[in-house]
Amino acid sequence: MSGPGHLLYRLFPGQQLPLIMGILNVTPDSFSDGNQFVERGKAVAQAFRMIEEGADIIDVGGESTRPGSLGVDAAIEMDRVIPVIEEIRRNSNFPISVDTSKATVADEAIKAGADIVNDVYALQHDPLMAATLARHPDTGVILMHMQGTPADMQNRPVYSDVILEISEFFRHRIDFCQRNGISSSRLFLDPGIGFGKLLNHNLVLLANHSSFHGLGLPLMIGASRKSFIDQIYPSSATERLAGSLAAVADIIDNSVAIIRVHDVKQHKQFVKVLRAIRSSRSA
Repeated sequence: MSGPGHLLYRLFPGQQLPLIMGILNVTPDSFSDGNQFVERGKAVAQAFRMIEEGADIIDVGGESTRPGSLGVDAAIEMDRVIPVIEEIRRNSNFPISVDTSKATVADEAIKAGADIVNDVYALQHDPLMAATLARHPDTGVILMHMQGTPADMQNRPVYSDVILEISEFFRHRIDFCQRNGISSSRLFLDPGIGFGKLLNHNLVLLANHSSFHGLGLPLMIGASRKSFIDQIYPSSATERLAGSLAAVADIIDNSVAIIRVHDVKQHKQFVKVLRAIRSSRSA
C-alpha cells in the first residue's frame, strides 16, 4: 500500500479502508443495471441514494464494458455523464470518479468536478489520454488490467501465470505514466476481475490480491455481480449479492483500498459488521 503522500489519503483523510465505490451506470446496456439510470434525474437521485447508504466515491460511467460490448462515440458518452457529474458536484463536494477510456470525456468530466478517472484500458485506448491527465495533476487515475477488449475479452483468455503477467503489465503501465507526467502518487491499480479472465483466473486474483502490494500502490477490486459468481452458483446478475459479498470477504483488512460495488448499503453493512467481529477477536 502506498504512503501518506498518495492522493488516496488526500481525498479520504482518516477514513478506514476499504472505501466503497458505488457504481452509477448511465447506460442503456450495462450487464446488470442497464437502462435503470439513463434519465438524468434518476441518475442523480441514485447517486445521492448511494451516498446516503454509505458510499465513499460515486463512479459515473456512460459506456458499457460488458463482455461483447462495442462502445459508443465520445459525444454520446459525454452527453450521458457530464450533466450528471455537474449536478452531483453542484450539490455536494462528494468524491466522484468517471469511468472512461476517452481523453475528451475525461477532460470534460474533470472540469465538471470528477476527482478520479477510472480507465479500463489503463491509458492504452486513447493516445491523448496520458497527456490529458498530465494536465490535471490533482486527479487520481485507476489503471485496470484487461486482456483484449470488451468485444473479445472472454474469447478464450490465456495466462501462463495470471499474477505474474498482471504484475508485469502494471509495472509497464506505471512506468508509462511516470514517463508521461503522471506521478505514481496519483495511481490506483485494478486487476480487472472478469475482464479477459476465466473462473480460475478470477479466483486466483481474489485469493492472492496481496501479491500486488509489492507495486506500492493502492488496489481496487470490482467483483460485484460478475459472471464468475454464476459459474459457481447459477444466478442472474441481480441475484449475486451474496456471491459479491463472499468475493470481498477476504479483503476487508485494509489490504485493498477500494471495492467497487452495485449494492452499496449491503456492502457497507457487511464491511462494518465483519470489521467489528474481527476487532473483538483480537481484543
